[in-house]
Amino acid sequence: MPIAAEHRPQLTLAEKPSFRPAAPADPTRSAARSSAPAPRLVRTSLAGIPITAIAFDARTHRLVVADQADGPGSQWPDAQSAATSQEGIAALNGGFFTPEGQPLGLVASEGKQAGSVNRASSLGSGFYMGGTTPALARRESAPRGPELLQSGPFLVEQGRPVAGLSTASSTARSFIGWDGSHGWFIARSGACSLQSLAKALASNELGGVPARHVLNLDGGRSSDLWISRSIPGGPLEQRPPWNKPVRNFLVLLPR
Repeated sequence: MPIAAEHRPQLTLAEKPSFRPAAPADPTRSAARSSAPAPRLVRTSLAGIPITAIAFDARTHRLVVADQADGPGSQWPDAQSAATSQEGIAALNGGFFTPEGQPLGLVASEGKQAGSVNRASSLGSGFYMGGTTPALARRESAPRGPELLQSGPFLVEQGRPVAGLSTASSTARSFIGWDGSHGWFIARSGACSLQSLAKALASNELGGVPARHVLNLDGGRSSDLWISRSIPGGPLEQRPPWNKPVRNFLVLLPR
């Protein structure tokens, strides 16, 4: 309720707020942003595994988690729909979900959380943490932030393939990679095992981004990559007709 003028407290000179001009832009940060490479489409083959990826710099672009609170397909039937709804330039399917459509792990989208931390399964061994300083982290580090996506297993850590990955199943894979600094990529592969993909990625790069840390996402019939025409080489969609709706996506946006 508004306060009548005669009842408003009077401030002394010492109590009156001082207004200062905004600090000038940091020239170092501006220079770093201007030198960052634009997002780029990569189509390559590593150890015989076909891979399509979008490499980008986190100083100019960011990944957000697009989660569907009412379950798979309730808002967006595919990655393209999820991306265009947020004016994104690319998108990839996200983490695993239960037969009932609940996230198999903790998800945070625009600060709203769903699910809970998956502590038991390798499918929840890591997190993508969005925000101003995005990172990939082990679940033991108790990740926090407005954008979280739990998935797994890790394929590559510190530039080395993770030991003990499955060799049994060969299917399409979706994954996210980080060089430990500003470089990132989201990618989809052809049919392969987790172990063979990890070995192919370790000590390699996609679009100039070293695959130093790589986290597996939901794959197989969930694997869905879309790239807009704003990226040279696009538009491009990799989503077979037998794919099923998924719970969430990672959407690439300009900062």
